[in-house]
Amino acid sequence: MKKKWLAIPYIVWMCIFIVIPLFLIGYYAFTDTLDDGTVVFSLVNMKNVFTKDNMDLIVKSLKMAFVCTIICLVLAYPIALILSGKHFSEKPLLLFLFVIPMWMNFLLRTYAWRYIFEDVTWLNNIRAWFGLAPTKVLFTDFAVMFGMVYNFLPFMILPIHTVLAKINPRVIEAAQDLGANKVNVFSKVIFPLSLPGVVSGVVMVFMPAVSTFVVSKLLGGGKYYLIGNIIEYYFIEALNGWHKGAALALVLFAIIFVSMFILNRFDKDHEGGTLM
Repeated sequence: MKKKWLAIPYIVWMCIFIVIPLFLIGYYAFTDTLDDGTVVFSLVNMKNVFTKDNMDLIVKSLKMAFVCTIICLVLAYPIALILSGKHFSEKPLLLFLFVIPMWMNFLLRTYAWRYIFEDVTWLNNIRAWFGLAPTKVLFTDFAVMFGMVYNFLPFMILPIHTVLAKINPRVIEAAQDLGANKVNVFSKVIFPLSLPGVVSGVVMVFMPAVSTFVVSKLLGGGKYYLIGNIIEYYFIEALNGWHKGAALALVLFAIIFVSMFILNRFDKDHEGGTLM
């Protein structure tokens, strides 16, 4: 009975910072403010979400998040595989190097890369070596994608490493004793057993990538818009834009919820380290 009382602070925290904000998003998404200040029920904002411009931004955000997730997976899996190797002596140091950037504020890390991309002297030296014309700025798809991969890569490495480290070495030894070569051991034993970590990492990268606005705003030179940037604009700058912003945020929440549902289907034991 006493243990239940210990959960009260968490329940209060969850209600204040999760339940109430979600309720407010739903409230603003399905209401509208008339010229006289009267708030009425309306589906106009939800209908406006599916205009061509908004749908193009949603598709663009999904594409960027998908590409970012694939790149992170391709980079993270070999790293996690190396880190989980029992004969790798430098594992604690290398794992520490991947974790330590997360100790720094997300915004500061992104600002640092903004200044690096603003000073393109290093890039022009490379371009000159290849005989290409110099460029003035590097605020492009590449800069935004680079910033997303840089910031979200640890979220792919850690859950995959956690699951790989839990695999019983005797299972791998048994597969080898039965005549399986390295390719078969990986494809038939290691990779299937690591799927919970892979799915967890995919969701942990895809969710912030599809909703990001800081990376695209700073590394896109203020001219690169994803769905998160439009939501930010509606809530902060647009006149009476809370209703439109809430409708977009509600659709984005639905996308994230579907991603979490997929995670729970593949990671029923929560071995990947993410709980819904």
